[in-house]
Amino acid sequence: MSHGPSPTATEAAATRKGVMYGLAAYLVWGFFPLYFKAVQHVPPLEVVSHRIVWSMLFLALLVTGTRRWREIGAAFRTPKTILTLSGTTLLIAANWLIFIFAVEKGEVLQSSLGYFMNPLVNVFLGFALLGERLRRWQTVSLVLAASGVLIMSLRVGQIPWIALLLAVTFGLYGLLRKTAVVDSLVGLSIETFLAAPAALAFLCWLGMAGKGAFLAGSLHDDLILPLAGVVTAVPLLWFTAAARRLRLATMGFLQYITPSIQFILAVWAFGEKFTPTHLIAFSCIWGGLALYSWSALVSSRRIAGNETIPGLK
Repeated sequence: MSHGPSPTATEAAATRKGVMYGLAAYLVWGFFPLYFKAVQHVPPLEVVSHRIVWSMLFLALLVTGTRRWREIGAAFRTPKTILTLSGTTLLIAANWLIFIFAVEKGEVLQSSLGYFMNPLVNVFLGFALLGERLRRWQTVSLVLAASGVLIMSLRVGQIPWIALLLAVTFGLYGLLRKTAVVDSLVGLSIETFLAAPAALAFLCWLGMAGKGAFLAGSLHDDLILPLAGVVTAVPLLWFTAAARRLRLATMGFLQYITPSIQFILAVWAFGEKFTPTHLIAFSCIWGGLALYSWSALVSSRRIAGNETIPGLK
């Protein structure tokens, strides 16, 4: 007599689905600089506001089509959930603004550095806030990453604040979204609903002052700015769906995809200068990531007998 799939089989299926969601999200994010280069003449805060407003409209259609408004209403009546999502709203909006600023200022290489650092930030947050064990080689990997940041700070003469802020804001966003008791669509919809009033007010003010890019005579801007809703919402839905199924360490492992693509775009497509200092700093980060990956692989083999993807539960 069958009693349905075992807990282990169910967990494995959820993990596989989480990996697919994560891969899709990180691939799209890797090519994000191409989209934002197309609107680099628009101020970053205006682009972020368009991302929020058009994401809200796109998600409202999805919520209506899937009949999820009751769940959103229930979440709004739960103070703990709304408090958590208010925090994630601020973090993701800040991350968006910093990233767009980096692309428009020709700092895609530094944004790549930030997202290379993010897996190690995830490891640190898992250790510091969730009580996840930090193995010896993971500790070494964190020290290497910190060394890379320090070397760049000393050699260049300034802290790579874009990279650090991108890594920290997105790491904290992933951590908080993992604790919110809502699924990806409901959570992201609430985040955009919370941010939309301020974003819409800002865009209306720009329009009335004659300073806005949308509907200002450029067909290019009128077509590409509304697309910000789709290109923003879809990979974030995939990411939050993955984050709820996978450990923080696993999300960090998958995230190598995004900075690798951005690194290639920065050096070979956008012609940003890659100096010996960059090479030393990136080598420290890459060395830390290699040690972390090796540690995760060894641990996975010990626990699961080579039957799972490295770093997964």
